[in-house]
Amino acid sequence: MLLLILSSSVQRSVYKDLVMLLQKDKFLTVKQLKAKGEISFEQDCLVEGGSLDQMHNGTAYREVRQYQSNHHLVRFYFVTRIYSRYMQTIMQDFRSGLKPDILIINSCVWDISRYNSNWTKDYKENLHQFFNELKGTLPVESLVIWNLTMPVGKRIKGGFLVLDKCKATTLQYCYDVVEANFYSGTLANAYGMDVLDLHYQFRFLLHHRARDGVHWNAIAHRRVSTHLLLHTAQAWGVKMLSPLMSVGEWKDCVLISVQCSGVICSHQVATLYFVVHSCISFGESQTLIVCLCVVFFFKEHTIAINEKPAKQRNNINPGNHI
Repeated sequence: MLLLILSSSVQRSVYKDLVMLLQKDKFLTVKQLKAKGEISFEQDCLVEGGSLDQMHNGTAYREVRQYQSNHHLVRFYFVTRIYSRYMQTIMQDFRSGLKPDILIINSCVWDISRYNSNWTKDYKENLHQFFNELKGTLPVESLVIWNLTMPVGKRIKGGFLVLDKCKATTLQYCYDVVEANFYSGTLANAYGMDVLDLHYQFRFLLHHRARDGVHWNAIAHRRVSTHLLLHTAQAWGVKMLSPLMSVGEWKDCVLISVQCSGVICSHQVATLYFVVHSCISFGESQTLIVCLCVVFFFKEHTIAINEKPAKQRNNINPGNHI
């Protein structure tokens, strides 16, 4: 199976997490997340650019990596613009025989910050050119997934953002990303490509975002991998062993499981319901409070169980409670 990823640094970490998943049941380390252009990562290889060339934060930066096993070939291309001369060379590779089973694409943060302060017109035109050419190049059986850009902070500290050009717009940048997501997602859908809305999926998980306001931690990237794999399975008609549940169904299952355990009284069930609902509904400013509620709730719950007589504890089925 050939999987290609075309994007910048955030999606490079998506590539790394997928490579890790194919070999080990581990999360990426902070060092691995921050590294770029290294010669090798978890038995992959640097094909082009990166530390083989001059390392820089310019729009001409290149990095091509790939991991190959007996059954998989996963390749990552670092791109800084959705349609450019470099992208045309990648398209030529597709015409020359490189036919991906899955193509994951995202291009936004560089497009709307490094080329033109009035980015809207150029970005739309480049999206049209890219999607139109891609549709005429890839076979119909290739699964193309357009990843919408994950939420960015109102204050950004990133190497890709040239402060002397964009300083006046950094506070507006997070809203520009939302607008760009709308354009790109609408066009990708119009051209018959799958759209994975990572901005929506991570809007309440901002505590997993790095301090630079752009990148994300290992837990977030494992969640991205999960969304990608689930989406691919659904697109290919693969029946999941455990069916997906809606948020409401998941909350109901949690409450039924807790109530059936017989070790938590009604007011504690109500507290747990509040915590679960808050985790889903609250934004970044309330996240820490909600997390603390969860910690204290389960600490109290654990103490209550451990204080029961040994005979009573033995009758508790650990699979029935969280």
